[in-house]
This record gives sequence, structure tokens and C-alpha cells, in this order.
Amino acid sequence: MSTQIVVSQKYFSKYLFLSLGFFLIFSISCQAQQGKTWLQFEGKSGPGKGKHIVLVSGDDEYRSEEGMPMLGKLLAEHYGFTCTVLFPIEPETGNIVPSYQNNIPGLEHLAKADLMILLTRFRELPDEQTKYFHDFIMAGKPIIGMRTATHAFHYEKNKNSPYAKYDWRNKSAGWEGGFGQKILGETWVAHHGEHAKEGARALIDGPAQLANHPILRGVNDIWAASDVYTVKNLTQDAQVLVYGQPTKGMTPDTPLIWEKSVMPMAWTKDYQVEGGKKGKAFATTMGASVDLQSDDLRRLIVNAVFWGLDMSDQITPDLNVSIVGKYEPTMFGFGTFRKGMKVEDFK
Repeated sequence: MSTQIVVSQKYFSKYLFLSLGFFLIFSISCQAQQGKTWLQFEGKSGPGKGKHIVLVSGDDEYRSEEGMPMLGKLLAEHYGFTCTVLFPIEPETGNIVPSYQNNIPGLEHLAKADLMILLTRFRELPDEQTKYFHDFIMAGKPIIGMRTATHAFHYEKNKNSPYAKYDWRNKSAGWEGGFGQKILGETWVAHHGEHAKEGARALIDGPAQLANHPILRGVNDIWAASDVYTVKNLTQDAQVLVYGQPTKGMTPDTPLIWEKSVMPMAWTKDYQVEGGKKGKAFATTMGASVDLQSDDLRRLIVNAVFWGLDMSDQITPDLNVSIVGKYEPTMFGFGTFRKGMKVEDFK
């Protein structure tokens, strides 16, 4: 008996040593990538301490590579959430290249994330990266989708991928409209406002506001430079919180275009995929980096974070949504991203 115990202790010690070794290697590897392929802002105190949010940027027009780090800093500094920000990286240079559609390193952080904020457009990632995204959905964890997240994926090269059903044009039964339609409630349709010529004025849903919907607390005035999207296939289980009316120009003081109808511009929705757990999503067709200069749009997103994490009791109309540090967003447009930028430039 004593010999067996000695042998067991020997193998246990060896196993423990190897496990610690692998853990240290993984930790060192992760730390080595901090500031190179992803950023992490550690939450130190506040109601969000102990919660992990992953913010995924990856669109080639609306400068999510600028907006996501700003939101991550805000959520970490003011509320204690630990926020990891991911970027589209060109492997050859290590630069952030929003038009590089096939690489967003660091998605493995989703395995331990409590909530994801997503703003990608037409991505076709390697299956080994998308798997983390798929596992997150299967776990039924909360998702916030911004602007082009309605058409987050576009499969052209690997149409046999098990994740090709995420394609925004997908027509297979049960996944019509891909990720956008299935998870967020709508896929890409068209621009309703004239792109880059007409802005969007938010019209808060009165009944939801009167009912004290937590996401709308303190949200009164939003103007976004990015135009109103056409929304015509929104699923029946979605609850619209904000509608959008096009404006005649690209400044907040321009009048509304009354001839154009209003469109849903922010809503909530429950989601569940086959074999997966039930989750909830918040989606908004706003979210360009310049849009996020609006205090109340940032408030809408922050409120949605608390709502998604079942922390609605923490939402008050005066939550701090001030920007941490300097924020000078680039106007949206194809090819307008800042060239040669590394991840560490957004610390």
C-alpha cells in the first residue's frame, strides 16, 4: 500500500509539474501578444470587476479599430470590466489592416469572456479562429452587435466551412440571412439614408422609455454621422428601442427628412442555435468611430453591457460615459484607416 502511495505521489508531482509548465508557457505566450496582436485593459474596481468583455473589431469602413479601444478603456476605467480588444492583423507586417478579412488573432479569449461586443464586416476567418466565436454562441453568452455586425461574415473562398452558414446571404433552412438574421435579427439590406451625405437622428421608443427599459435610462439625444440602414426583415421577437430618421446633412443641427420613413436603429433579441443555450443580443446600426462621439450613444452601449450581463439594477441615468484619454476618430470611408498602425498604438 505504501509503495502505491509513493508511486501515486510521484506521478501526481510529475503531472502537477507539467501542468504548471504548460500554464506558464501559455501565460507567457499570451503576455507576449499583449500590445502586439491584441490589447487588454484590466478592470481594477467597480461593479464589473471579475467580468471579462471581448471587443472584436474588423470592418473596412467604420473605423472600429479606433472605436473599440475607446470603449474598452471606458468600461475598464469607469466600471472595472477587464476588456480585451481584438483587431484585423496583416500577418506579413503585423499592422492593423481593416481590409484584411482573414485574420483576427486572439479570439481564444472568447472562451473565458462574459460578453462580446462585435463590429466586423464581411469577414472570412480561418475555421480555427471562428470556432471560438461559434463556441461563444453555443454557450448562449450575451452579444452586442454594432453597425456592420448585421453582415459580419462573408464566405467566398471556403464555402464548405462548417461556419459558412454565418454568411450574410446564406439561404439554408434555419440560417437564412446568416449570423446577422439568426443571432441579431437582421442581415444587410441597403442604405436607407444617403450614405455619407445624410446623418441619422435617433428617435427613442416612447413605450419602452415609459416602461423604464434599462438600456434607455438616461438616453435622450443621439445623432450619428453614419446613415440609417434599411431594416425590413427584423425578426418578430425583437424589441425595438430606438428608431432612426435620416437628416438632411452631416451635422447634428441639420433638419430631419420627413419624407423618408423611420427605421429600427437599436433593438434587443433573444437567440438560440441548434444544440446551444439560449442567449440575448443587443444590436444597433450605429457605431462608426465618429458616431461614438455622442455621449448618449456611448451611454446606450454601456447600458446594453450591464443589461446583457444581468446587471440592470446597476444602470442609472447618470452613469459615467466620459471618454478616457484622447479620442480623435477618423471619418468613415474605405481606405481612410491610419496606415502603419500597430496594436500598441491604441493603448
